Amino acid sequence: MKINDLIGTYQIIGSNQNESEDSYKGMLTLSLDNEGRIVAKWIINKSQEQFGIGFFKNNILVINFNYIGEENTQYFGTVVYKCITKDILEGFWSEEYGNPAFLGEENCFRNEKEQLLN
Repeated sequence: MKINDLIGTYQIIGSNQNESEDSYKGMLTLSLDNEGRIVAKWIINKSQEQFGIGFFKNNILVINFNYIGEENTQYFGTVVYKCITKDILEGFWSEEYGNPAFLGEENCFRNEKEQLLN
């Protein structure tokens, strides 16, 4: 698999970095910058935007991300995806203020129609 194979839009479903069994849904868009790095943009639960820059090697995609949360606080984290195919990514993530006893999880499925999961 090559980095260009990953460019596109994915539906996502994930769980947060805590003991809750709550899940979230949304959309992930991957593109390339002028340096050939992955540029990621997530829209979580139709409202929260997150942004990241990453790299790809041996079918592993690593993205450092950030977003503005409650009380205008900026959060930083890292997500690691195992690229099962160009259409299916399985990942786990952690952010700096998350519960260190847990990892968040996120699965991505290529979205040809660019629609959010309902």
